[in-house]
Amino acid sequence: MNVLKTNKRKIINDPVFGFINLQSELIFDLIEHPYFQRLRRIKQLGLSFLVFPGATHTRFEHAIGSLHLMGLAIDVLRLKGVDITNEEADAVSVAILLHDIGHGPFSHSLESTLVTGINHETLSLLLMEELNREFNGELDLAIRIFKDEYPKRFLHQLVSSQLDMDRLDYLRRDSFFSGVVEGTIGSDRIIKMLNVDADRLVVDKKGIYSIEQFLIARRLMYWQVYLHKTVLSAEFLLINVLKRAKELVTRGVDIYGPPQLQWLLNHYLTAEDLKNGDHKSSMIKNFVSLDDSDIISSMKVWCNHSDPVLSYLANSVINRKLFKIKIMDHSFPKKKFKYYRTIASEKYSVAEEDLDYFVFQGVITNNAYESEYENILILFNSGKIADISEASDIDLTALSKTVKKHYLCYPKEWDTK
Repeated sequence: MNVLKTNKRKIINDPVFGFINLQSELIFDLIEHPYFQRLRRIKQLGLSFLVFPGATHTRFEHAIGSLHLMGLAIDVLRLKGVDITNEEADAVSVAILLHDIGHGPFSHSLESTLVTGINHETLSLLLMEELNREFNGELDLAIRIFKDEYPKRFLHQLVSSQLDMDRLDYLRRDSFFSGVVEGTIGSDRIIKMLNVDADRLVVDKKGIYSIEQFLIARRLMYWQVYLHKTVLSAEFLLINVLKRAKELVTRGVDIYGPPQLQWLLNHYLTAEDLKNGDHKSSMIKNFVSLDDSDIISSMKVWCNHSDPVLSYLANSVINRKLFKIKIMDHSFPKKKFKYYRTIASEKYSVAEEDLDYFVFQGVITNNAYESEYENILILFNSGKIADISEASDIDLTALSKTVKKHYLCYPKEWDTK
């Protein structure tokens, strides 16, 4: 009897890059895995669609796009004489494919709410290690590259750096779906200008202008999309909804939710818990079963919960009754913060212990080029290497500077002055 073999050399039609080829059977099998398929149900930009209606794309699309760009980068570097074996090419492709697999519902919005103090990179590595066991060690090299433990460090830089395939995809993709054209970058040209010198990822001199445009586009996308004040308001509200739900569960109050959400609301896990193995398998099982739809369906029910704080916050998100958010270059006067808290307690009878859910402030920061963290290096024809800030003929200091802004958030109907 002949066994029909599945064709794993699939083609995906991507709205940003066109037709994308899956280059190996392992890549196909990883994409088919439930851990990865979950990314179809995780929005790339969280609640940004409440401001930019087209921004409903997912982490799945972003991961596939990043994989495509990695394939292009490998081809370019090989043509320039950089030694990348087939095994290394497959491994770095797996690493970029799975780099975001640890994202929770609504991406960054809930990164430290459902699983306390554990970022998505830690969770991605945890899930990669689980997949590696399931795939009998086929991800060993990919994990070493992901953790920056492989001798060829430029491979890790392709996955995680200031000029990695992750950023090259999300800037172009987020710009496309949000409609913010200022974020458009020449990813094809940047990739064609990539090179390696002394085991470092560098950019050929001809690519300077493309890098300048990339950094400017990144800065604009942060202020216009990722840190848009209405987007921030929605994300803060969502975080507060989950915090309130977790607080009520801790008090023994009955909260509706699917089993996987119930489990996470009932457990306070830390990175140390995962390192020691406490609750690890249960956490993985419940976390990978959770996606955006679980949070939305739960909040729809919470809109009618007997707890007035939870119901108010849930209604604010579900019905887009977002809080007013004011942003300034300096901290808000204490009397202004106190004024809105007084309104909350006196006019709207908010209990003292619940005030932080309704009136809160904080700081947001942004810098397009983190030169202190890692440099984008330019390779001149002479062999000289220089940081982009030195090689560029425009002043990039503003892009390296960390810009700090202060915000104050409260319900719109309380804005009486």
